[in-house]
Amino acid sequence: MIVVIDFGGQYCHLIARRIRALGVYAQIVTADVKVSEVKKLKPEGIILSGGPRSVYADDSFSMDKLILDLGIPVLGICYGHQLLSHLLGGRVMPGNKEYGKETLETGKARILKGLKKWEQVWASHGDTVNTVPKGFNVVGKTKECKIAVMENNKKRIYGMQFHPEVNHTPSGNKIL
Repeated sequence: MIVVIDFGGQYCHLIARRIRALGVYAQIVTADVKVSEVKKLKPEGIILSGGPRSVYADDSFSMDKLILDLGIPVLGICYGHQLLSHLLGGRVMPGNKEYGKETLETGKARILKGLKKWEQVWASHGDTVNTVPKGFNVVGKTKECKIAVMENNKKRIYGMQFHPEVNHTPSGNKIL
């Protein structure tokens, strides 16, 4: 079972639907979910969805940071990627907007295993991760986004600035 934390993005339900299509149950929960509630669900993984706000805005969604200490693999997508960086000591900044098809240059990464060196992805963001948190490595980039994918294999926490759940990211199911 995978828990999908909803940060108000338009793709949250699509993420859950794609996970279910891969034969795994996905449960959507709101951003204010408590760590105790996540523990009760006993998920094998957690996905942080996208969202329409900036992580540094006064009205932005956040989450119980203790969820990241459960030892459960976490994947942050778009806003979720930025929120991981923000919560764990990285830096998020307004960046060059990307909207549409982009080319991802992949590095050697657990989260990108089995992908080609260059992959088409779908991006939709204005802010970008400018500095990764301690313990993270940059393992993917696009022309405008130098930290398109980051990973911390020891903690099993991963973030990506693009959307693997949409059809415009042809290898997205491999990632999910």
